[in-house]
Amino acid sequence: LEAELALIRRYWSHDEQIILGAQTSLANCLNKLGRRDEALVLYRETHARRVALHGFSHGSAIGSGSNLAACLGNLKLYDEAIQLVRDQLLPAARRSLGSDHHTTLAIYQNLAMDLKNKPDCTRDDLVESVTIMQDVVQRRRRVFGPTHPDTRRSEALLSELRAKLAHA
Repeated sequence: LEAELALIRRYWSHDEQIILGAQTSLANCLNKLGRRDEALVLYRETHARRVALHGFSHGSAIGSGSNLAACLGNLKLYDEAIQLVRDQLLPAARRSLGSDHHTTLAIYQNLAMDLKNKPDCTRDDLVESVTIMQDVVQRRRRVFGPTHPDTRRSEALLSELRAKLAHA
């Protein structure tokens, strides 16, 4: 993929969308291989470029921001991930995609997980996470149905959050 990205940059330097797509594919691959520090650099570049090209509210900027926030959470950079989600991604996703869109729901779910996982997690953070996930589960059931894999994953996270809150 790195060689492909280099070729794309060389031969299609005039088409930034193709370059950003290849860069995102490489970042996704690196992330799945556990090379998250390298992926983070690419996610940051891709998100910054998409925001510069299209603005915060464009679907591709929201998607690249969601990738960036998820990678930040995976690297345990919870405060930065939470700030990105609250300040930029959720307002843009709700406005542009709507509250029931799968990307918006995924951003909410990542926020709930980041709040739960941060080292200084408080009871208020857990309460907020449970509230977020109750809404996400309700929306996923209505939009995708009760047997959809995303609905089931959201239900499992909600159960986990409720158990953690009960012991807090």
